Amino acid sequence: LLNCISTIDTVTSGHIVIQGNDITTLSQKKLAEFRRNHLGFIFQDFNLLDTLTAFENIALALSIQKVSPKELEARIHTLSNQLGITDILSKYPYHLSGGQKQRVACARAIVTNPSLVLADEPTGALDSKASRMLLESLEFLNTQLNATIMMVTHDAFTASYANRILFIKDGKIFTELLRGSDTRKIFFNRIIEVVTLLGGDTHNVL
Repeated sequence: LLNCISTIDTVTSGHIVIQGNDITTLSQKKLAEFRRNHLGFIFQDFNLLDTLTAFENIALALSIQKVSPKELEARIHTLSNQLGITDILSKYPYHLSGGQKQRVACARAIVTNPSLVLADEPTGALDSKASRMLLESLEFLNTQLNATIMMVTHDAFTASYANRILFIKDGKIFTELLRGSDTRKIFFNRIIEVVTLLGGDTHNVL
């Protein structure tokens, strides 16, 4: 699903409409422009370039957009302050913890101010503390920076940070949950109830 939305894969049928644009009808040139200007992607395994520092990894997307050096540096420092990674910008990925790498990957995904951020199991490689920090960062991106986050996860705790959940079973939408005014704890319990209905197996349902 994420591959289709991000245009990594080509759909065999149906349409994908983002901001009123049917991306399944775009030319290769327009698709490249769409990915560059409207999408951010947070990978489960970070996908940071080992030969670049954290700063350079984040700056890469802005360089491709030909953002001026002055604006590039200002954007990165503002975002790194928000995500708590200012002190690691000069370090290379192999000097960073899993949580630090994921926050750098998060910064890289949203530094271009995309309208849609796709997150593929973003907490899959993190311990509980790092997971909570990342989820709070994503929540900040959504509520304070107006980024739409579309996240795939099998973890009920991770899913409880969302406002809307679509449960997918056997390739089809099984049911939908909206958080509304529920606390995260209440929403988590509602998620568990749906998982129980599905036989207690969280794989391929969240």
